[in-house]
Amino acid sequence: MNHHPDLHLRLHTARAADLRAQARAWELSRTARADRSARTGTPVRARLGWLLVETGLRLLHSSASPRPTEV
Repeated sequence: MNHHPDLHLRLHTARAADLRAQARAWELSRTARADRSARTGTPVRARLGWLLVETGLRLLHSSASPRPTEV
């Protein structure tokens, strides 16, 4: 089965645009949370802790390695 070479380029372009939009939305929500926590006086240490937790969860969910299945 032959596919037109431009098909892959269009798919990658669409996926890249989607990823950029998701990144922009995440950054906006993160900025809003930081502004809100700065106004409420949340200590920097607590904000850093939650940022590390969020980063860890993102790494866990985005890992490319297959997970072992239970038998």
